[in-house]
Amino acid sequence: MLREVQRFHDKHRFSETGGEEMTYRIALMAEELGEISACVTKGRSGQALAEEVADLLILVMGTAIAGRFDLNQAFWKKMEKLMLRGSRMVDGRVRVSEFLD
Repeated sequence: MLREVQRFHDKHRFSETGGEEMTYRIALMAEELGEISACVTKGRSGQALAEEVADLLILVMGTAIAGRFDLNQAFWKKMEKLMLRGSRMVDGRVRVSEFLD
């Protein structure tokens, strides 16, 4: 998937045309998150939700490309930390976080 996102960046010359600028990418991710929210709150189809989540995933992978970091390595390092965390019920829902006691 990451190679395909890199091909997409190369095709549209994102590194030369502002497509890899971080504040722009954050705005795009916020927009996609809003579209995911609309799918859920408006009861849109699972297919519509899947498409919007895929858009966000593509943006996240592109952000790793733009930020020049290894997303796979970052993922596994973060998962290792997350697996060591406990969880709590907060407002009737499970939360896994670094809780301050």
